[in-house]
Amino acid sequence: MNSGILFLSLLGFLPFVTPTCPSPCKCATNIIDCMSKGLTVTKLPAAFRPSAEIINLSYNRLTSIPSGLFDNLQSLQAVHLQGNPWECNCDILYLRSWLQWQQNRTFYRDVRCASPAHLQGRVIAYLTEDEISSTCQYWYCTLAFFSQVVLIVLLFLQAVLVIFIIIYLQRFRRMTAEARSTTRDLYQQQADTWSLQER
Repeated sequence: MNSGILFLSLLGFLPFVTPTCPSPCKCATNIIDCMSKGLTVTKLPAAFRPSAEIINLSYNRLTSIPSGLFDNLQSLQAVHLQGNPWECNCDILYLRSWLQWQQNRTFYRDVRCASPAHLQGRVIAYLTEDEISSTCQYWYCTLAFFSQVVLIVLLFLQAVLVIFIIIYLQRFRRMTAEARSTTRDLYQQQADTWSLQER
């Protein structure tokens, strides 16, 4: 009787210990099969169960992999990635870095760029950072433009601040001069009063 209660309590506790299979994938013990599910980057599961050893993401519509998606999967042995239209731009940097850390890099020979045209067919794991960065010029141009705008705004604010300080210093000097003049006049008046009293 006690063993039956313990078994039922364990069954009730399991859903909290073991993450459910991410939709629309199919899962076995340590295998997550998401092949040919029409997955895009936005429809990709946000996380996979930590015990996953094999993940199949092949033949979907993935153009990149979200940064950090595979980082905490300590048991992960292989990810099937072929058959996706990978866009080898700035967004592919995480996947390229992850692939380069894999010992069985030859397993990923079929993970190739679908675009841009000058990188089409290239194995992602063997791309250089310069090759990928060359596709990110629009991002650098936007950043450069934004930096220039910020610099101009900062220079304008600095000029306004300098003008304000100059005006304040001029007023301070004028007020100081007036205070000194007033002090001299009062001192002179007191001195004249004392001299008249002495007479």
